[in-house]
Amino acid sequence: MERALKKYWPIFLLPTVIAFMIGFLIPFIEGLYLSFCQFTTVNNAKFIGISNYIKAFTTDSQFATSFWFTFRFAICSVISINVLAFIIALWLTKKFKGNNFLRAVFFMPNLIGGIVLGYIWQILINCVLSIVGKPLLALNSVAGFWGLIILMCWQQIGYMMIIYIAGLNSVPDSLIEASKIDGATDLQTLFKIKIPMVMPTITICMFLTLTNSFKLFDQNLALTGGDPNHTTEMLALNIYNTYYARAGMQWKGMGQAKAVVFFLIVILISFAQLKLSRDNEVQQ
Repeated sequence: MERALKKYWPIFLLPTVIAFMIGFLIPFIEGLYLSFCQFTTVNNAKFIGISNYIKAFTTDSQFATSFWFTFRFAICSVISINVLAFIIALWLTKKFKGNNFLRAVFFMPNLIGGIVLGYIWQILINCVLSIVGKPLLALNSVAGFWGLIILMCWQQIGYMMIIYIAGLNSVPDSLIEASKIDGATDLQTLFKIKIPMVMPTITICMFLTLTNSFKLFDQNLALTGGDPNHTTEMLALNIYNTYYARAGMQWKGMGQAKAVVFFLIVILISFAQLKLSRDNEVQQ
């Protein structure tokens, strides 16, 4: 069997390669080409060079505004999700009655679609705002920002919690017992043993939350829709509105150029975060 696998491995690999090319590589290359064109459909694309990229940064100021809004949102959500998920994971790694039930409860929001969550939290937040006499989400950019943070935390904490629990459970009991024998407090054990030992897990969770935060679309669309006046519009929604909400060949090309820029931003930030986290792992 092993000999057959070594001999025929290209055949087993072929379906995956074909699916990758059809589903990602070919559309990506075509999209990259279209970012240098004016078009309404793929068949009538007209090559115009880097004009779409120039216009994206010069004629559409909302693109830069959406980037900074997305950046602030990503920083807040990454910190809050990972801190809260790690604290809950620490609690749920202790043995007590109902432990598994609570894990399931915390994980359940991750199973609900982003659009549904967005509309649910839109109703809840608007109800709270109306009770306290504040403007509703459509007129309140501050409430929209923190509403997105709350929604993202509620959906993602349970998923990251499961990953952190797996990492904490992999810490050898002998190290924990040795620290107790040496007289280490719970906080010393946490910061000197547990956190250094789960740094690879922290790297994974940081990477996932960072990329998810930058790519957020459906929750943004459902919760605020970019209101008021595009002040809560994130990058993905801005690209969507440029491409689909505006008529004309110039907007299609600009939307495609924004999508390429967005892709590069996410890649660069993700790799920078991974490098910083992995350097920290080596130091530990």
